[in-house]
Amino acid sequence: MPLIDDLRKGSRLALSRVLTKVENASPAGQAALDELFPYTGKAHKIGITGPPGSGKSTLVNTIARELRLSEPTARVAIIAVDPTSPFTGGAILGDRVRMQALQNDPMVFIRSMASRGALGGLATSTQALSQVFDAAGYEYILIETVGAGQSEVDIVNLAHTTVVVDIPGLGDDIQSIKAGILEIADILAVNKADHPGADQSARYLRSMIEMGHRPSSSQYGKHTLREWKENQETEPEMEADSSWLPPVVKTIATDGTGIAELVNQVKNHRAWLKETGNWEEKDAFILREVVKKMVIASLVNKFETEVPPEEIERILNEVIKRIVSPSKATEQLLAYNRNSTNSQLSE
Repeated sequence: MPLIDDLRKGSRLALSRVLTKVENASPAGQAALDELFPYTGKAHKIGITGPPGSGKSTLVNTIARELRLSEPTARVAIIAVDPTSPFTGGAILGDRVRMQALQNDPMVFIRSMASRGALGGLATSTQALSQVFDAAGYEYILIETVGAGQSEVDIVNLAHTTVVVDIPGLGDDIQSIKAGILEIADILAVNKADHPGADQSARYLRSMIEMGHRPSSSQYGKHTLREWKENQETEPEMEADSSWLPPVVKTIATDGTGIAELVNQVKNHRAWLKETGNWEEKDAFILREVVKKMVIASLVNKFETEVPPEEIERILNEVIKRIVSPSKATEQLLAYNRNSTNSQLSE
């Protein structure tokens, strides 16, 4: 495919066209992904997530700039996911407004995309776009999620390194230690550190990390925080360097304070992943999740195309009238699908 050849040679126009085809889930886009797949697996994918208003876009901008300063030959891709309106279906795609300083850098490529109703903080095709950037030779791929809450943690299934952004004033010490988004952090950044309460927020986070971290809890390059137990001394000891203790870094994205330290911690985490073998484990985990999601999407599509809409409506009406339960309705719909497939095979 000539377009793929141009992309591999560094053509930004070809890259943009392939990204559009992939994001639109067109047959040409899927063919491009298939052709590009053997060239993937080299980029460092860095997820940036956190609540709305935490300064993620500005932080991504300064991280990309610091990466370019520290590694002048490195190419940096940015995927910024914006929320889609549940009413109009539109999205502003305004993250790149905060990244104007990078617009003229030929080694940086910014791609904004709408979530299109997908939950978890990412869009459905975010993984596919990161694969295109990977094959195009970008060493770093920064993935900014939408304003994420405590359970919107899909980024952990895509990024090698996850940076969770917190800011002072979001709540008390109980809020800062709630399970969910905190558990996926490889690095914690307390942004807007010039605001009152920044030191306290950083202190709470460090306390929670030190209290809940377990060396044995590493899996696929991620740590998990476990409930603090009184009998913690009975847990088996492991070598100190076998796990990653998430650092807490205070930053001020607007003036660059703390950004060099944050980028240094990102690179330290990459080195740890490589040295411990967790890089390969994480890649394997990501690919397994990709295949599972594609199988589920294919089954749903197959179901929707094979079961007549009137049959679905008839069974749903029986559920609404309390004639059959939702579980029985599901069994009937799946049985219809199987019977239809079997009858087609017998013919």
